[in-house]
Amino acid sequence: MSKTGKLLETMRRNPAGDWTIDDIQTLCRALGWKCLPPKGGGSHWKVAAPGVEMILTIPAKRPIKPVYIRKLVEMAKVENDGK
Repeated sequence: MSKTGKLLETMRRNPAGDWTIDDIQTLCRALGWKCLPPKGGGSHWKVAAPGVEMILTIPAKRPIKPVYIRKLVEMAKVENDGK
């Protein structure tokens, strides 16, 4: 399994882990997704995947809440199902 696959699987198994926005950025880079920083002094990052209509907005407070990690994992599943 690749590093990306391992990170995604770890997130799936432990969404309540101590995940940071750096972890999200690492995953997005590896998957070829856009992870856009906040504009105008906000704290919410936007994650967009090619072929997925949904744009996930993630508050960058540390640690990131499990609900956002679950949504990110679901987004990866939707992208893979579409291929």
